[in-house]
Amino acid sequence: MPRLRYLQLDVFAPRRGLGNPLGAVFGGEALDAGAMQAIAAWLNLSETVFFLPPGPGADYRVRIFTPGAELPFAGHPSVGAAWAAVETGLCAPRQGRLVQACAAGLLPVRIGEDAGRRTAAVRSPEAQHLPTTLDALPDALAAAAAAGEAAELWSNGPHWWLLEVRDDDALQALRPDLPAIAALPGGGKLAAYAVDPVPGDGVSVRAFAPGVGVPEDPVTGSVNALIASRLRAQGRLPGAAGRYVARQGRALGRDGRIAVEVDADGAVWIGGDVQPVIEGRLDW
Repeated sequence: MPRLRYLQLDVFAPRRGLGNPLGAVFGGEALDAGAMQAIAAWLNLSETVFFLPPGPGADYRVRIFTPGAELPFAGHPSVGAAWAAVETGLCAPRQGRLVQACAAGLLPVRIGEDAGRRTAAVRSPEAQHLPTTLDALPDALAAAAAAGEAAELWSNGPHWWLLEVRDDDALQALRPDLPAIAALPGGGKLAAYAVDPVPGDGVSVRAFAPGVGVPEDPVTGSVNALIASRLRAQGRLPGAAGRYVARQGRALGRDGRIAVEVDADGAVWIGGDVQPVIEGRLDW
């Protein structure tokens, strides 16, 4: 029976109890994919990462699982994994930089300090706007959508339908039809967002992923990277110098904060605070 080191973290969390929980399992080479999926389902967190020996060009490698499926990339697991890799001494940053290997490829990571706390940010894989269209939105989403708004399918590894809604009040009041979202093409995931009316205030987000076993995700890095790419394509990025803070998770009592940066090359970086909550051993 493998005995595995285990950490549980709150990611994109100004303090413990906020943000998005993440399980981090070390020694993943002792497990096959079925065991990893079973552990992720048993933990029942939004995602669980499994650390594996890195290949060429990487400081560490992870596989990322929701309770229902493996993902090629996800933002909060990548940010949390980078923090955990440094915190546990698995690897050391070089001038504040690391490289993560995951199914989406090699991703640059920044490690920093903010008021004495270690922070992490990951560069998202390049976003793609996919040509798939929807015949109709589920009723609750259609009623909340911004005027003239249509949902678009975007991908940076995971596929997400993106829908801008009228305002933050409409966003927080959403009671979406989860079975209808689960049936959407592209994996059954949809994110709704509102661009705040005061310039520089950022973006409010909710993300629903019943297609992979997550009815509502507390805070979602991949989604926020895609929303930033969509807003950039529309010439509507909030904030200054391509930087803003997004809020997600208030409807779940998690109120996460995501630092979003679109650099001069158009690449999107997603980062934030990480809070350790549990450290122990996992026997499986």
